[in-house]
Amino acid sequence: MPTVLVIDDDRTVLRLVAKALRESDVDVLTASSAEEGLAAVCNHQPDTVLLDIQLPDASGLEIVTQIHSLDPKLPVVFITVSDKSDTAIEAMRLGAYDFLLKPLDVGQVQDIVERTLNTRRMMQVPVTLADGGVQEEGNTDDQMLGRSPRMLEVYKEIGRVASQDVTVLIYGESGTGKELVARAIYQHSQRGERPFLAVNCAALSETLLESELFGHEKGAFTGADRRRIGKFEQSTGGTIFLDEVGDMSPLVQSKVLRLLQEQKFERVGGTETIATDVRIISATNRDIERMIEDGEFRLDLFHRLNGYRIDLPPLRERGDDVGILIHYFLHQLSRKLGKDVASISAEASQLLYRYSWPGNIRELQTVLRQAVLKATGPVLVPEFLPEAVMVGKNAQEERPDLIDLPPTDLSRFVDQQSVVGSNNLYAETIEMTERYLVTRVLRETNGNQSKAAQTLGISRGSLRNKIRTLGISIEQVVQSTE
Repeated sequence: MPTVLVIDDDRTVLRLVAKALRESDVDVLTASSAEEGLAAVCNHQPDTVLLDIQLPDASGLEIVTQIHSLDPKLPVVFITVSDKSDTAIEAMRLGAYDFLLKPLDVGQVQDIVERTLNTRRMMQVPVTLADGGVQEEGNTDDQMLGRSPRMLEVYKEIGRVASQDVTVLIYGESGTGKELVARAIYQHSQRGERPFLAVNCAALSETLLESELFGHEKGAFTGADRRRIGKFEQSTGGTIFLDEVGDMSPLVQSKVLRLLQEQKFERVGGTETIATDVRIISATNRDIERMIEDGEFRLDLFHRLNGYRIDLPPLRERGDDVGILIHYFLHQLSRKLGKDVASISAEASQLLYRYSWPGNIRELQTVLRQAVLKATGPVLVPEFLPEAVMVGKNAQEERPDLIDLPPTDLSRFVDQQSVVGSNNLYAETIEMTERYLVTRVLRETNGNQSKAAQTLGISRGSLRNKIRTLGISIEQVVQSTE
């Protein structure tokens, strides 16, 4: 179980953090002085530290330096009374992950702890190459499984490029394991003891992605109520993973290109030039060459990112690896879900082999999780599998053609926006669709954000961000179901 250490001499803060994380699957340790906090770091090896910037016996800057001398990969989040504090900004430059403002907001505490724990996991949990067998203990979801010729070549390529300080571009369909490859490269690189931060370029708007990568100054845009340090500044000396890099806007592409050329950038809304030293590993499921031809991606940026290319094969091209993955996930899921499913019937196995897996490994894991939950005995039989797998069709082929659907609120919304002459129809339609989907799932889960996030397939932190961004009131949603 992950451990969060809170170092603050204010008992109110200690109680609030403990309360905020009560329902999370974490242990919370507390310390009221720098001396106690450093002792806890040594004795308990926490996964995240929340650190008051003004302690009675030491400066926060001294503490973060000492903490990182003990554990360079430990995310440290400062707690401060003012976003104008030069001390807080200096602490960020020394390697702090982020900072929280007093009085603390429960939602922000939960969100930032979730993000830091995920960052810690990516840096600390090794990506291992399993031999195809299943161990009783020590297995994690951070294994690269498979012995097909295509995967053996991937392992060799990771070994060839990991220690070379060059950019890497990973190609692969969704669900093939691109993040695992990026982490394996990082962990075997010369920067393995420095930070590793990941950014999903497809999950953020242009403004938010630019801010996430480069940071921003207070007042740089609507909602920028304080200075923010970006991922490139945070990961100086380390590695940054740009997932779905093909979804970056032209503006962000140009800034990333300059950073690669000069290792310099400015925060959004700022004039100060900041130097950094970051290795970039990027990944995409899109045809970048076609995007270049269509003018959607910069050729010069592509050449900068494509220092070394790794192609991840889709699951349908990996032959007997399907059997290895089935055996592994079946064992893992049975243990996690408390089910006694020890084997799979020949008929069910044949159906899984025959299916073409458009969602690749992620889809296989989802299908097996659902099947294990439905299973009523020790053997997984065909009746527990989804209909798409039973009939051997792609999940994508079973989706109705949206063109043939009857008129909906969506089509009426598009018609209305066209009448008023909207010039931002794509963003407006996506926002309307997201608001409908999130509101509906929250209503169906009676406002339970954990269940809603699980149904939507996103983290609780991402759901909370969407609720705030979309202006959704949980109270109103729940009341509408009564």
